[in-house]
Amino acid sequence: MTRPYILNELTWKTVRDTRYDVAVLPWGATEAHNYHLPYGTDNIQADEVAARAAERAWSRGAKVVVLPAVPFGVNTGQLDIPLCINMNPSTQVLVLRDVAMSLAGQGIGKLVVFNGHGANDFRQMIRELQPQVSLFLCTVNWYKVVDPKGFFTDLGDHAAELETSVMQHIAPDLVLPLSDAGSGAARKFKITAFGEGWAWAPRNWRQVTDDTGSGNPAAATPEKGKRYVEAVVGKIAEFFVQLAKADAKSMYE
Repeated sequence: MTRPYILNELTWKTVRDTRYDVAVLPWGATEAHNYHLPYGTDNIQADEVAARAAERAWSRGAKVVVLPAVPFGVNTGQLDIPLCINMNPSTQVLVLRDVAMSLAGQGIGKLVVFNGHGANDFRQMIRELQPQVSLFLCTVNWYKVVDPKGFFTDLGDHAAELETSVMQHIAPDLVLPLSDAGSGAARKFKITAFGEGWAWAPRNWRQVTDDTGSGNPAAATPEKGKRYVEAVVGKIAEFFVQLAKADAKSMYE
């Protein structure tokens, strides 16, 4: 059955007769995720979470449409890992500009960049692009919507308990048994400031981890993934509803 909020599934007949208030652009990455998760993990998760939130928002009258995902993210620290595909931020801003200008010319009032990859950062791009386009731009990192501490014991940030649990829930056929997974042991910076977070540098992934994971997935379960995704989807759906109703020219009270 066609979902009226998923552009990939719609025909011109449907689109022609529908006025959409919010477009959602999932944006992921193509990269290794330990030994047990697929390269497309970030794309699969962003697509599915966006779709579930859009479905819930649509049922409440919000005309939200999820666009086809952009499958490549910033992976400059993984260029020596085969088939990790990098898209530089300078390229991303051009892609985002073209999408935004296309939608603006078609009367779409708001665009949400729905991010599923930690190395993507659209905030400065939006600062640059907003004065150039007539539609309202914003971004959501879906994995930061709900504090994971109430759901998971290991808080590693790549192919660890969170991502593994989510994938076990939404795409179990693509997840290998946890017995196949590496431990996700990740080396820390030697310099204290980087560890404390007030200084920053990109990580060289080959130096950080042997199995491409960062965090132990051993405690992951589909039940944990379901609970977490439900909590995230509920908050994002409410955001979509509010955004659809909002007047982009009067966003403050």
